[in-house]
Amino acid sequence: MSGSDSKPRDPHHAVLISLRSTFPVFQECRPLAIGIHKGVLERIPDINPQQLRLAMRMHTASARYLKALTNGETRFDLDGNAVGAVTPEQKQQALDTLRERFRKGAEQHKARLLAQQQEQHRQENLIKLAKKFNVR
Repeated sequence: MSGSDSKPRDPHHAVLISLRSTFPVFQECRPLAIGIHKGVLERIPDINPQQLRLAMRMHTASARYLKALTNGETRFDLDGNAVGAVTPEQKQQALDTLRERFRKGAEQHKARLLAQQQEQHRQENLIKLAKKFNVR
C-alpha cells in the first residue's frame, strides 16, 4: 500500500487494518493465541470470515510476525493476556520459512542483476555495431 492506509486495495487489507487498530496484539505483532480468529469472530460478528481468514494469513505470513514467533516465548489473546507458549517446533518452522523466503529473494535479486548486466552488455554491443557500420 502507499503512504495512506485510508484506502486499502482489497477487503482483507481493510480487515487487517481494522484488526491492527482494534487489537494491540496485531499492531504490536505479538505471537497470537492458537485459534484467535474465533475470538475475533465473537467480538466482531459482522466480519466476513473469508476476509478474516485472508487477513490473518497475511498477518501471520509477514516477516515481522515470523520474526516475532522466532524470538517469542509466549502467545497472547486479543486482550494481550498470555495464553500459551510458542513451541520450539513453531519457532523452527517460522525460522525455516524466513530463511527460505530470504534465500528465494536473494536468488531473484541475483537473477535480476544478471539480466540487467546482460542487457547492458547487449546494448553496448549494439552501439559498437551501429558505430562500425555507420556510413557518412
